[in-house]
Amino acid sequence: MPDFALPKFSRRCFPVWQRNAQVWIKLSGPSLVGNFGEPLLYLLALGYGLGGFVGEVDGLPYIVFLATGIICSSAMNTATFECLYSAYTRMKVQETWAAMMATPLSLDDIVLGEVLWAGTKSLISATAILLVASLLGLVAGWQALGVLPMAFLLGCCFGAMALVVTAISPSYDFFLYYFTLVITPMFLLSGVFFPLESVPVWVQSGIQLLPLYHIVEVVRPLMTGRPLEGLVAHLLVPIAYGLAAIWLALTLLRRRLLI
Repeated sequence: MPDFALPKFSRRCFPVWQRNAQVWIKLSGPSLVGNFGEPLLYLLALGYGLGGFVGEVDGLPYIVFLATGIICSSAMNTATFECLYSAYTRMKVQETWAAMMATPLSLDDIVLGEVLWAGTKSLISATAILLVASLLGLVAGWQALGVLPMAFLLGCCFGAMALVVTAISPSYDFFLYYFTLVITPMFLLSGVFFPLESVPVWVQSGIQLLPLYHIVEVVRPLMTGRPLEGLVAHLLVPIAYGLAAIWLALTLLRRRLLI
């Protein structure tokens, strides 16, 4: 098969997802603390602490504005860590992927299974934070449940993007480039902490090309009860990023693992 061939997926990706889920269940305690604790601290410390000075942002109490962004950033970070550190460990250190490819599973199945698992972990993280936000009275109504499929989509998108980095990474240290140059700027500038209108126009134009911004723009109306506009356009961006990243990650991994 040529390195650049389009992915060929099958239902055999689900055993990969199942294997990762079973491992996670055994380690779910520390995992939940890491994936849930830090976003909750951001929400409480900044939402109540800084929010007391800020007041309202974009017509919303700051803690409400922040909660809608924190759910999205948590989904992004959860999927990114999973498909960087955990996937690299399975690929390079434990050689779990090599063992899987000795079975009827193909590399295509493994990649899709990893992406779906990243989306699932993002869904778990978003569910926990959404529950806390609901208990704090930061959610407008039942339409907020629409946040959950958005978190899954965002997780799949960023999981696939992270696999591209994993495919070319010589070590764990290499991931710092990705966090510094890609993830952190998106985290800070995509509307999580302040409206996009607060930054220069040329920065706004760049941020509007990135997937996190578009999911934030969908999640915020769902949680606050505001009208949701431009849904299709907002969804197309993370879908396009995710599909392109799956293809690129698979191309790079073929060159690395199937020589």
